[in-house]
This record gives sequence, structure tokens and C-alpha cells, in this order.
Amino acid sequence: MRLGGPVFDTKTLEEWVKAHKDAGYSAAGWRDVPEDQIDAYLQAAKDAGLILAEVYSWCNPMSRDEAKRKESIEKCQKRLAVAERIGARCCVNIAGSFGEKWDGPCPDDLTDAAFNQIVETTRTIIDAVKPTRTFYTLETMPWMYPDSADSYLKLLKAIDRKAMAIHFDPVNIINCPSRYFRTDLVLQECFAKLGPYIRSCHAKDILLGQGLTVHLSEVVPGTGGLAYEVFLQGLGRLDPDMPLMMEHMKREEFPVAAEFIRKTAAKCGVRIL
Repeated sequence: MRLGGPVFDTKTLEEWVKAHKDAGYSAAGWRDVPEDQIDAYLQAAKDAGLILAEVYSWCNPMSRDEAKRKESIEKCQKRLAVAERIGARCCVNIAGSFGEKWDGPCPDDLTDAAFNQIVETTRTIIDAVKPTRTFYTLETMPWMYPDSADSYLKLLKAIDRKAMAIHFDPVNIINCPSRYFRTDLVLQECFAKLGPYIRSCHAKDILLGQGLTVHLSEVVPGTGGLAYEVFLQGLGRLDPDMPLMMEHMKREEFPVAAEFIRKTAAKCGVRIL
């Protein structure tokens, strides 16, 4: 397994590499650079032992605004082409939303119409690029597809493209108390059903609040209810190069989270490269 996270205050290639080394990271999210610098970054990453985990394509290809939808699809195609160019493990986006907020809740996003549009849109993105070195992935989410192991499997089958794979963020599917109280079972189910298709993962944690009615909040790894030993053991069985990318924390919290993940991995016999 490989650990990664954001790096800060890096303007040059040398600073980018040094920041990853100083943090002890062996996985990196791709940093957009001019075309004439890409090969230098690829070589520097290789020399530093960094794998390129993810190319990000955050946008809304499900928008009801046809112009925005078209623009987002074109962005995803371009970002997938970048992932193919650099040999990243995946290009990642969420499915998107019919609602006002591209990553927010909307009742129409858990309907057959939404499912069918995700299938159509994802095929359009993949077919325009036809990648052979990378994969297009949808991050699991709490209120839009894919929101469970079964819904992701259903999407994979419906999309029916070899270049479609999985981006696994387990915290995002802990969306109710019944899942929160048994995150170990949720994780075990996901690894059993989705394991062969997972290309990259996100690391954070989740905490159920005490007030009515239900409040689930993202927190720093080790301070919430996610069964991290089960999570790391599952990742450790998949692929020695599986990236675990920390996200959504304050700058000073990333080293704390990294220490917790490394200690937990060592405790349960999972090697972090």
C-alpha cells in the first residue's frame, strides 16, 4: 500500500518532489504542469519512487444545464486523456448531480433516470479517449450513485467498459447509523464485491454526533468510527501499489493522520511502501 496526500507551497518540480519525500509519501495526486514539463515530472516521480495515483476531474457532467453538462463531459475527457498520458492509476470524478450543487444532495439523483444518465455519460467519456493505461472512476458518495457496493457493481455492469474502475472512499458511504455502527461489515462487503476493480482510495474518518437527529461529520483518521484496521487490511490484500490518499483536513492535521495510519498499518501487518 502507498500513502499520499496534498503538498503545500510547492512551485517548482524540485519543491514538489521534496515535499512528498519530507512527508514520507509514496503516492501523489497529479499536479497540472505545462506540456513541455510533463516528462520531467514523470521522471522525477519515478526517481523518487512516487506513483501517480489520481488525476482529478471535479465537475458536474449530470448538470441539467446542457451547456454546463457538455463542458463538464469535455473536461472529463481531457482529464482522462491526461491520466492516460502520464500513466496515472485513475482519473476520478463523482457522478454529478441533477441538483443545484454539483456534489450536493438532490432527490432525483437516486432514480433510474440518474442511473441511466450516469451510464450514458460515463460511456461517452471513456469512448472518446479509449484509455489502455489508466481507468475512469467514480468516487463513492453518500447521496448519489454509486452509494453502495451493489450500486457500484450494477453501474460497472451497465457501463460495460474495460477502462471503467472504482475509486473507493468508504467514509462517503457511511451515510446512516446502521452503517456507522458496523463499518467493519460495510468495509468487508465492499472489499469482497469491489476489490478487484479498486484503483485508488481516499482516507479520512467519520463521527456520529450526539444531537438529534442524525449528524455525520468528516474527521481526522483515528478520531471517528471507521474500522481502520479492517480498512487497511482490506487494502493490503489488494495491491502493493494501492494508493491511499488523505484529504479534507487542515494542513497541520495531515501529519497526525499519516502517523495514525502508519501505526495502525504496522499493528495489523500491512506494509506501507
